[in-house]
Amino acid sequence: MGWQARSPAMRPIRWPHGYRPSRNPLRRRCDRVEAAILGALLVVLAVAAPLAAIVVGHSVYHSATDARHTQLTTGHRVQAVLLTSAAWDPGGYFASAQARWTAPDGTRRTGTVFPAAGTPAGAEVQVWVDGSGRLTDEPLKPSQVQGQAVLAGVLAVMCVAVVLWGAGRQQGARPGTTNGGPPGRNGAVTAEPFAGRSGWR
Repeated sequence: MGWQARSPAMRPIRWPHGYRPSRNPLRRRCDRVEAAILGALLVVLAVAAPLAAIVVGHSVYHSATDARHTQLTTGHRVQAVLLTSAAWDPGGYFASAQARWTAPDGTRRTGTVFPAAGTPAGAEVQVWVDGSGRLTDEPLKPSQVQGQAVLAGVLAVMCVAVVLWGAGRQQGARPGTTNGGPPGRNGAVTAEPFAGRSGWR
């Protein structure tokens, strides 16, 4: 059969073959070095990725745990009475209402709270306030602490993979690593002559 073009989709199938260990004497030394470097990058990924996930995950877990402990220590959960019914904001993302509550020191305060949409005026809802009675965020739940640690570990693995991928790309993009025929003068890659049915080149 005569010449047949190879589609780009076929190239990724043949690509790994060039990086397999080989004793072929015709193989260029730069190809052997490149294969060794890529193999080393894979080993580094296998070792560094789990280590980064453990270190970063533990660090974030301890930080989130400390933040939760601080929130539980300084925060107070009090009952607030809605002064208006909870209505959706103009953007339709959340519902809000005006409410009144009593601070830990006995001071009465009012402000905007975010109950479920449709909660009528006069209903009581729980809110978190600080020592002076100002609204504050609800303390992190244990599931949120664990979720932050897991997410940080996954992001750490992705960062390691991206760094090593960039190093591999930089290595593969250096001069003399272009796929094709044997190198010609000045390291240029030359195409091999075509061989048809008659065998001419």
